[in-house]
Amino acid sequence: MSDGEKDRLEALASATERDDARFARALADGRPQRPREYRRGRAWWALAGAGALLLVGIALPHGLLLATGLVGAGMAATLFDPHRRHPGSRRR
Repeated sequence: MSDGEKDRLEALASATERDDARFARALADGRPQRPREYRRGRAWWALAGAGALLLVGIALPHGLLLATGLVGAGMAATLFDPHRRHPGSRRR
């Protein structure tokens, strides 16, 4: 491998480490896991909470709970976008 190729690989490795350190460590250990873009655990919990608020707002005819559930569901739906920006990340 030439020096230019090694430099490019090192730059890619350092960029991956900066962007998603957990993914880079798992790759280095030989136990790869999903990149951050495809880990959606928090999104499912947020959607479940919003759904619970919606159901409670429907069961008890309470408009504020219903509206909060709808807004929460909309906010949780954005968490499923794999190409959204993460706090601390910079786009070039």
